[in-house]
Amino acid sequence: MISRREFVQVALAAAALTGGSGLAGTSRAFAQQKLTEKELLAFEPVGNVTLVHVTDIHGQLMPLYFREPSTNLGVGDAKGQPPHVTGKDFLTKFGIAPGSSSAYALTSEDFEALAKTYGRIGGLDRAATVIKAIRAERGDKVVLLDGGDTWQGSWTSLKTRGQDMIDCMALLKPDAMTGHWEFTYGTERVKQAVDALGFPFLGLNIRDTEWNEPAFEASTMIERGGLKIAVLGQAFPYTPVANPRWMIPNWSFGVREEDVQSQVDKARKAGAGLVVLLSHNGFDVDRKLASRVKGLDVILTGHTHDALPEAVKIGKTLLIASGSSGKFVSRLDLDVKDGEVKGYRYKLIPLFSDVITPDAAMAAKIAEVRKPFAAELARPLGRTETLLYRRGNFNGTFDDLICQALLQERDAEIALSPGFRWGTSVMPGQDITFEDVTNATAITYPAVYRMGMTGTRLKEIIEDVADNLFNVDPYYQQGGDMVRIGGMSYAIDVNKPQGQRISDMRLIKTGAAIDPAREYQVAGWASVNEGTQGPPIWEVVSSYLQRQKTVRLEPNRAVKVSGV
Repeated sequence: MISRREFVQVALAAAALTGGSGLAGTSRAFAQQKLTEKELLAFEPVGNVTLVHVTDIHGQLMPLYFREPSTNLGVGDAKGQPPHVTGKDFLTKFGIAPGSSSAYALTSEDFEALAKTYGRIGGLDRAATVIKAIRAERGDKVVLLDGGDTWQGSWTSLKTRGQDMIDCMALLKPDAMTGHWEFTYGTERVKQAVDALGFPFLGLNIRDTEWNEPAFEASTMIERGGLKIAVLGQAFPYTPVANPRWMIPNWSFGVREEDVQSQVDKARKAGAGLVVLLSHNGFDVDRKLASRVKGLDVILTGHTHDALPEAVKIGKTLLIASGSSGKFVSRLDLDVKDGEVKGYRYKLIPLFSDVITPDAAMAAKIAEVRKPFAAELARPLGRTETLLYRRGNFNGTFDDLICQALLQERDAEIALSPGFRWGTSVMPGQDITFEDVTNATAITYPAVYRMGMTGTRLKEIIEDVADNLFNVDPYYQQGGDMVRIGGMSYAIDVNKPQGQRISDMRLIKTGAAIDPAREYQVAGWASVNEGTQGPPIWEVVSSYLQRQKTVRLEPNRAVKVSGV
């Protein structure tokens, strides 16, 4: 049954949708009055340990708009299981009222209207407020853990090589972190940054191939609430495949399930009453890992950017998914006795920026690290009449925009843009700033290439990405979404075996079938090959926007999906 407060939220959202009763202009103010910081932080504590988790912030220090996916397909045992539930099905699954603040934070349903009602989410200064409040309440029972993908994803992070995030995160005093995109700054920079962190950077699954030894600490033992807590770190297993291997040539990665089990056993023998895996594997990988590794109490999962309002229990292991882009802080209270979790309580806390008071010290540090870049970030490049977003298995409007820029600016027939899941959203009617563009493109290998590819090679590329996403064995999934394609349509059957999912490839302009033997002019970016030549992607997109001035994107119907 819908509560009175949720009824008010639904009514306000409806007013924003219709503009009725003169409420559209004031709905946000009413929502702010009804949604309070006290309510967001309300929690009935339990037990002797509190785990606080943030992950996949991707360099986002400021409040933002971020639309969750409307399509997130699961295959095999994961089909139809969280996190592969979206939209109305998600609301039904978790008992969330349509039009409510939770519906806005966790789904794509009525996103534009609800964004007008509830405003931006996130901001590390808001996260700091929440974390300080939890610490004030729970004292020495709190462990703060960072799941990685923290130092990358913004222009300021790129220009400072992650130092902006490192300096700001230091104020939160994390107990440990792991990583993924951090490694794209290269071996020497990562070593330099890790040595100066002041807390452990964990990666039990990373080995130094030159010396045949661990490259990072595997775990750390923390005492909280009179309990020994072992935190094991699992970095993204496929970093040298999904990102350039030449940037980290002497480090090897992998799931290394046996090593995880060995570290769990070692921690238990050392007296750990609670064993936590701080993971950047991705949700489905961690779901499988939890079913196979014994003795793990909690997996704090990351990488696939899933935000779930409830813990998922696999055997005796709790899986916690804390979202991305700085939208949420997770709080998990645990009652641990005799080496077992006897009870728990969980809350995924959305950081509504108009409701949570910014922490003054963090706000000042954010302003300091952004100041040298402020004018550049604010520079308008064009205007959008369409909601720009990235998330979705097959396309996102921001990626459609990038593909259009690649086609026009590089005089190409076909455009390829990677299916990254990071990147903020831009509301209709807003200017598209340089910051918006770089939030979707800021990487250390940004060169835009233009090259000939045969139809056969194009199909191989698309098939390979499809298998990374839809292989029924999670250990063969690398996360991310399908490569975005401009100038070409195709059909995909997600249930077909490797190499047989893609068919009916056609040029959109002419409708002609892609000829396996013909060479097509293809523009793309984010090649993992060393020495790729071309202008950086943000320059190409900026140039396109300045020419177009106003962007309006039609619905993308270039991908026909079956087997769902």
